[in-house]
Amino acid sequence: MSGFERSSEGGIARGERALLVLPDRSGEGNSRSVDARLDEAGGLAAAIGIDVVARRAVRIRQPRPATLFGKGQAEELAGLAEDHQAGLLIVDAALTPVQQKNLEEQTKAKVIDRTGLILEIFGERAATAEGRLQVELAHLDYQAGRLVRSWTHLERQRGGFGFLGGPGETQIEADRRLIRDRMARIRKELEQVRRTRGLHRDRRQRAPWPIIALVGYTNAGKSTLFNRMTRADVFAENLLFATLDPTMREVKIPGFDKAILSDTVGFVSNLPTELIAAFRATLEEVSSADLILHVRDISHPDTEAQKADVEGVLASLDLDEQGAPPRLELWNKIDLLDGDEREATLNEAERRDEVVAISAVTGTGLDELRNDIAVRLRGQAAVHHVRLPLAEGGKLAWLHSRGEVLDSRSEGETIDVAVRLSPENWTRFQSL
Repeated sequence: MSGFERSSEGGIARGERALLVLPDRSGEGNSRSVDARLDEAGGLAAAIGIDVVARRAVRIRQPRPATLFGKGQAEELAGLAEDHQAGLLIVDAALTPVQQKNLEEQTKAKVIDRTGLILEIFGERAATAEGRLQVELAHLDYQAGRLVRSWTHLERQRGGFGFLGGPGETQIEADRRLIRDRMARIRKELEQVRRTRGLHRDRRQRAPWPIIALVGYTNAGKSTLFNRMTRADVFAENLLFATLDPTMREVKIPGFDKAILSDTVGFVSNLPTELIAAFRATLEEVSSADLILHVRDISHPDTEAQKADVEGVLASLDLDEQGAPPRLELWNKIDLLDGDEREATLNEAERRDEVVAISAVTGTGLDELRNDIAVRLRGQAAVHHVRLPLAEGGKLAWLHSRGEVLDSRSEGETIDVAVRLSPENWTRFQSL
């Protein structure tokens, strides 16, 4: 059952005609243009096959608690929906349950806000059992306060028996309790997933392979880059949130026998808090990486605002603090830039140590990227002298894979090794 079917009485199918409305509160710190915000919201709708037949920015000076929009504006939206035969109104903002309910009554259309739209996309794209649990938890959290919107007929009181509720409990109270119980069960399952992920991370920390995590705004080209670097076939389309479940593949990096590249879910502005909380276990994979590659669509007019959004999410994971993995910024899609702009972008990237300009589609800059990754994985490396029993060949292989063995000499039943290791890998080696 889709998220829409859970959240509205009739459900919403692919191809549904929709009116897209952006409440424009310019001057409240949003650096994006109105057109760019409308384009992104339209992309979200297109990601699940909704047919946006009209779009409109509506200036909001003072948000109305009952409907967000003023009375005249709500009436205008109702007329637009009727004129375009749009049975769905998408509001690119967070609506309260009361605002959502009142807008549905005034416009005679189903109403969904930005959070509900993103939840629906995630619900459709989640491919793993863990992903589906995360989406369901976020959706239940979102729906818990919205029961009154669609199910006002359940306000009647009823007597109950067994687990269905005691005397005097309203149906809506019982449904809320059932939702809370289901959320508690999901949280327990996800806690087990989190512990399992932690064990897997610990195992990978001991393995002789560095982990490289791709992060970035949705549709920045992460999956295309992932496919080109690993020769994999991860779903990569010009769609928002084409990737949801994290994927890991082997990647060749100069000086390393093997490295692991991880593709992660894309970020987006105003990412629902329910989703950040639900996907925290998945995003924590990024914090255990040896290197973070921040992929940016440098051709996008709002690339700086998108960068700020990504950094905001990383900061929420404490990835801006001391000890966080080193980060490299990839200016992707340079093939989409015109001559002069492309030349200026390449020159700017050349001047900055933390930036590599690339095109995941054409392969431009990827050789430089691989070399830069190798340099950063070695990091602030220092030379360590290690004596190992000859029987511990696994540790010797670990040193060869994670570091640069400068010299090795056998003496009796031991071997003395001079190896250059990053501080992180030296710590990991000591814990083996």
